[in-house]
Amino acid sequence: MNDYLLFIDTEASGLPQNWSEPLTNTANWPNAVQVAWVLYDKNRNEVKRQNHYISNNDFTISADAQRIHGLTVDFLATNGESRAEVLKKLTADIEQYKPMLVGHFLKLDYYVLSADYNREEMANPMDKLPMFCTMLSSRYLARNPMPRQMRLDELYSILFRTELQNSHQAQHDAEATARCFFELQESGEINSKLIREQNADAQKWKEPTVNTQGCFIPALMLALTGIIIYLLI
Repeated sequence: MNDYLLFIDTEASGLPQNWSEPLTNTANWPNAVQVAWVLYDKNRNEVKRQNHYISNNDFTISADAQRIHGLTVDFLATNGESRAEVLKKLTADIEQYKPMLVGHFLKLDYYVLSADYNREEMANPMDKLPMFCTMLSSRYLARNPMPRQMRLDELYSILFRTELQNSHQAQHDAEATARCFFELQESGEINSKLIREQNADAQKWKEPTVNTQGCFIPALMLALTGIIIYLLI
């Protein structure tokens, strides 16, 4: 495992229109409205934390997204920073520490941020990082009473027997993801083998591609969107 772990979470302006579109088609992908990350060393010592709102006015926030995270365009205009500046800070930490990237539903965070890097015509520093998703691993946990992947609040509640406070606030979710990861690592439910397997799988989904297999795909996308909305609520 890497010497550093970067736990990341985003809040977004909505969901993708099509999950199989290239990340260079930025009109298809939602914008990050909040990005937070917490960096730990391999001994589980916190190194630093960052929490940023995005003030760019080139996107709208869907009603569903606003209902989930409560962020408005007016709030972002007052409290946010430019997208480019936030991405520069994330890039600097990634280049300095070369961490493993960890998130809960990491695929969505990766896609949202990758599209934002494309919007700013900046190189994507996440592309070469090893990755791990606690949501993917949650389906197979011995303590999971449900035969499916768990939302972050569900996983947190099962592991710590208490409700997750302030969920869908990126900084709190990044912190909660770190706590869940370390708890599962301590219990042996996250190990080097699982990390290697997930990282190998991540190489396959990092760049979505246009799928032309007929009408099955739109139907699948609709079903997937419903599942994702449930996982985000």
